[in-house]
Amino acid sequence: MKIVIIGGVAGGATAAARLRRLDEKAEIILFEKGAYVSFANCGLPYYIGGEIMSRDALFVSTKETITAKYNVDIRDRTEVIKIDKDNKKVLAKDIETGKTYEENYDKLIISTGSSPFVPDFEGKDFDNVFTLWTIPDTDRIYNFIKNNAPKKAVVVGGGFIGLEMVENLSRRGIAVTLVEKMNQVMPPLDKDMAKLAENHLVAKNVNLMLEKGLVKITSNGKNVVLDDGSTIETDMVILSIGVRPNSSLAKDSGLKLNQRGGIIVDEFGQTSDSDIYAVGDVIEVENYLTRGKTMIPLAGPANKQGRAVCANVLDSYNKEAYKGTMGTSIAKIFDITVASTGLNEKMLNANGKIYKKDYFISLVHPMSQAGYYPGGLPMTIKLIFASNKKILGAQIVGYTGVDKRIDTIATSIHYGGDIYDLSQLELAYAPPYSSAKDPVNFAGFAACNIYEGLSSPMRYEEYLKNTDKYVLIDVREKMEIMAGKIEGSINMPLTTLRETINTLDKNKEYVLQCAVGLRGYIAERIFKQNGFTAFNLLGGYRTYCDITMPTNLSSNSNPCYCSTSNDTNQDKFESEKTEDAPTKIEILNVCGLSCPGPIMQVSKYIDTIKDGEHVKVLSTDPGFARDIKSWCNNTGNTLISQDMQENKFIATIKKGTDVKQSQNTVISNKKEKTMIIFSGDLDKAIASFIIANGAASMGNKVNMFFTFWGLNILRKNEHVLTKKDFISTIFSSMMPQGSQKLGLSKMNFLGIGAKMIRDIMNKHNVPSLEELIQQAKENNIKISACQMSMDLMGIKLEELIDGVEVAGVASMLDDNDNSNMNLFI
Repeated sequence: MKIVIIGGVAGGATAAARLRRLDEKAEIILFEKGAYVSFANCGLPYYIGGEIMSRDALFVSTKETITAKYNVDIRDRTEVIKIDKDNKKVLAKDIETGKTYEENYDKLIISTGSSPFVPDFEGKDFDNVFTLWTIPDTDRIYNFIKNNAPKKAVVVGGGFIGLEMVENLSRRGIAVTLVEKMNQVMPPLDKDMAKLAENHLVAKNVNLMLEKGLVKITSNGKNVVLDDGSTIETDMVILSIGVRPNSSLAKDSGLKLNQRGGIIVDEFGQTSDSDIYAVGDVIEVENYLTRGKTMIPLAGPANKQGRAVCANVLDSYNKEAYKGTMGTSIAKIFDITVASTGLNEKMLNANGKIYKKDYFISLVHPMSQAGYYPGGLPMTIKLIFASNKKILGAQIVGYTGVDKRIDTIATSIHYGGDIYDLSQLELAYAPPYSSAKDPVNFAGFAACNIYEGLSSPMRYEEYLKNTDKYVLIDVREKMEIMAGKIEGSINMPLTTLRETINTLDKNKEYVLQCAVGLRGYIAERIFKQNGFTAFNLLGGYRTYCDITMPTNLSSNSNPCYCSTSNDTNQDKFESEKTEDAPTKIEILNVCGLSCPGPIMQVSKYIDTIKDGEHVKVLSTDPGFARDIKSWCNNTGNTLISQDMQENKFIATIKKGTDVKQSQNTVISNKKEKTMIIFSGDLDKAIASFIIANGAASMGNKVNMFFTFWGLNILRKNEHVLTKKDFISTIFSSMMPQGSQKLGLSKMNFLGIGAKMIRDIMNKHNVPSLEELIQQAKENNIKISACQMSMDLMGIKLEELIDGVEVAGVASMLDDNDNSNMNLFI
């Protein structure tokens, strides 16, 4: 049998090798248009970036090696320009000589792959504009960088190759701008998970420009013009907009194609012609989860197809079916790994007729290994599952251990596993590699809790749309709140929750929030078993920070982790001298601790040192890198520097602040006001809210803290039935029932004065106190009630108007520290 293969990369080269292993006597001819066969196209970006040092390492096997091993007639630099399927011939052209000739076949395998899509626009042919797909492409880019030493680059397209080029150009010291027409990078991910990759790109000083498209390139390749009219100056441009199948040969020969130009094949790789088979990027495949047709240009499926098709070409073997794909993929983006398998939410919503949007997600932030073992780093796992418990897909973003977790879940999906299978998988465990409960188990546990109704997850976006409907309870410890909080949340630490939960109104609905979701779930169980309606904020404060972090480079406050120096110190405390510090710097190693461990340890340690002394903190929790700046600002300490070394986040902190610098900062930057309202007099209440609304209208953040008699301003006008002891009932009944019952501080005359001042305000079109309070809510003014005063005066939370937070003295003092004006009324 004579078999002709068109295309010598991935699927084609794999097919040639296995054909020979199955049939020693077959005549095998492989045509390859390029000068190289069987090269590692996935490794091309890493050679450009210097991660792969040798160009020769890119070649999986050479023409000479394949010929010697497998006795295959390889004709490189030869392009097949026509398929005559009626006469079972191909017309080939020797690119170097221009000579054309015919070659007949018994069976034909098409493995022509795909090529970068380059739209027709002005400037695409400039010498500094590149695509990356082949060895010659790689050589052009590599030599351009070597000879021209570019300082700036624009990468167009945020898919796999685009992001890999962003990283590797950055490794070469080039400032990179990434332009992406869609509203996210990494199409296989949902937007919420892609946001983690975007945040990391910005932390690495990548200028990320989403929802902007390339229009043209001008000024001899120096200016990239976008569809919003903006222009980016650059020294080079990489186009990574997408790929299209190289199916013109198949089309011209009359083979059936789909709408995207993919060759239609059956499960055995056979085209509409019984003697022609096709594999790789050029074909349409079946997604075996949706049973729909798709095209997935990945090396893994191409190689498996190239192997499977050989038994079908050779009639003497049992046929092998390619069962389809689910698109498992993975990519390295600087320090993080991004991976996905199966279906994402975008696919599920697009296939609503199949799934009817009847799916659920769990979101967890487990550590890659045992928390007590140094070097563990967190990852985020999003698991998608159906109402019948079947796993539909997963996405993972993390620093280490992502690959084996996504592979485990992909294997479970392949064999029809469900969420209970994930929870029960017995996976290898030792502290350096995992935990006794592996992250995959955790994802399964969380999914099972949702499926059984033990947990009702709520996304932050959903809460944000209904803030008036829900009360957000932050169950983290007060020390953690110093590093930041969600606006409008009430702090009720989990450790004291059972003591304070009875102060809450069971008629309201509560959203529980912690750092990553675990304590939120515990709090949710407490709430539900005490008769409350409660939800757990999915992913906790970490996911909220990920979602709300700006992707504009100039407005992002995240540190840039660019250091590559080593730090192998494993001792908890060591001393070192620095030129800029008069005293020694102690090293606090909190590696392996997950949130809130690092912040808690820093807080305890800072209490043991003197003002002006420094500490260098080593952590493996990325949340620490994000939170430590806010913690320092809110606790009166100074963040000297941040860095990253070998997956450790390093922060140098000085106890205390530079007074002069602090004062200058307050004068130039602060636009925050704090008011403490002690009085319950009507005129003082009106003045308080007039000042507060005025400050808010001038762009100030305003905090109003009501204590003792001031609490009466916040009481509801109608009576609320609550459980109180005898003394509390008597005490609260002796005070005004809400804003409409307040008296004047002067000239009250048993309430006549209050009525008079309200009439005068109405005649002069001055809003009433009740209208001023509503305006304050609309202006997002924070209204807090003192917990201690409420306890002393017998006032319950359900008696206060909606939107009031319960706070303590620490919260009030924290607001004061951030304000440049404090009023006591």
